[in-house]
Amino acid sequence: QVQLVESGGGLVQAGGSLRLSCAASGLAFSSYGMGWFRQAPGKEREFVAAISWSGGSKNYADSVKGRFTISRDNAKNTVYLLMNSLNPEDTAVYYCAATSTGSDARRMVYDYWGQGTQVTVSS
Repeated sequence: QVQLVESGGGLVQAGGSLRLSCAASGLAFSSYGMGWFRQAPGKEREFVAAISWSGGSKNYADSVKGRFTISRDNAKNTVYLLMNSLNPEDTAVYYCAATSTGSDARRMVYDYWGQGTQVTVSS
């Protein structure tokens, strides 16, 4: 059974930082591209960042470029999202997901999803 478990969310002031983690089990982690998505209240789930199986290819939404960094540790079956210079517009539930297609921004290609972790940025 595939499980993706996010952690690291919380409440932070604008300008602050958080690092999210996503621990994977039940799949050949090093063979999957991993992505982070987010969903704010009343909005569609949107792409944030993705990383290929090797870590050699990364993809970011324009809204987070230069502020967020995705990385992975295949030895630990974990993907990370370092979020700097947070602003209230980053408030959302953040989900990690796994895909066989690489560093893909398309939500439809992700096969497995975590339950999400809440990130709240206060002004």
